[in-house]
Amino acid sequence: MRPEKTLDCNNSDMHNHVMKNMSITIDEDTLRLLDSLIRTASPARSRSAVVRTAIRELVERESRHQVENRERQILRKHRKELARQAQALIEEQARL
Repeated sequence: MRPEKTLDCNNSDMHNHVMKNMSITIDEDTLRLLDSLIRTASPARSRSAVVRTAIRELVERESRHQVENRERQILRKHRKELARQAQALIEEQARL
């Protein structure tokens, strides 16, 4: 069976996407939250569209967190040298 090609009207780039079906298990409270969000969404969106958006946003957020964590580690590792360089720069600018 070939996947159905659909146009995801909730995707801002409006490209054709090949959609794949998947099943998830969700508790009733979370489903109620999802349905409440869908009822108040403007423009109207389907459960699938909201879940796709949530997954994309989660992946983007987690990717940013990973980058930020790597940057924090680098800054922590080099903090003494960076502080020395900053102090030298401040002293140089004070002389000007």
